[in-house]
Amino acid sequence: MSIQKNITSFKNNIPETVTLVAVSKTKPVSDIMEAYNAGQRIFGENKVQEMEAKWQELPKDIAWHMIGHVQRNKVKYMAPFVSLIEAVDSKRLLKEINKEAKKNDRVIKCLLQIKIAEEDSKFGLSEAEARELLASEAYQKYDNISVVGLMGMATFTDNEAQIRTEFKKLKRVYDDFSTTHKNFSIVSMGMSGDYPIAIEEGSTMIRVGSAIFGERN
Repeated sequence: MSIQKNITSFKNNIPETVTLVAVSKTKPVSDIMEAYNAGQRIFGENKVQEMEAKWQELPKDIAWHMIGHVQRNKVKYMAPFVSLIEAVDSKRLLKEINKEAKKNDRVIKCLLQIKIAEEDSKFGLSEAEARELLASEAYQKYDNISVVGLMGMATFTDNEAQIRTEFKKLKRVYDDFSTTHKNFSIVSMGMSGDYPIAIEEGSTMIRVGSAIFGERN
């Protein structure tokens, strides 16, 4: 299994409108460098401290995406460098990101995570909660964050019809919100197991780990 070949294959086979996030969580720096040398520059991690350690060690033109659930007390560790926080699932988290971004004199891009899966285990906002958040007075005052789209995770199932329905829902919410939020440009959906369906349903960003780096231990 060649990480380089996998990266090249993805770049050749996904539409130019779709951004590939290589999910490097639990993977060593050497694996990330192999992907980097194949031209990959966007990597996703789900633990803030692990991402920070890798950021310290790796080339500084890498864009780091936080794709996991974020605890508010960890925001300060990634605020100096994180490129996109994909899984914002509460007003309180957004407030904390704005506060830490301000300390670092940065504007941090974020996606709101919408709960589209039927599983209880998935984090996320309902469509109504997201709409309320974006319309809130507090949100209007946040100068150090930019919500640029939505992210969602489909149910972990072999039922393709269900996965497709969930992705359709996210795309519908995204299209709806985009009419009033002109800086929306990203709908992040699709992982190693379901990204082809996600792309068919309008995804502009996929998060792929095992199909690039191999299975995790």
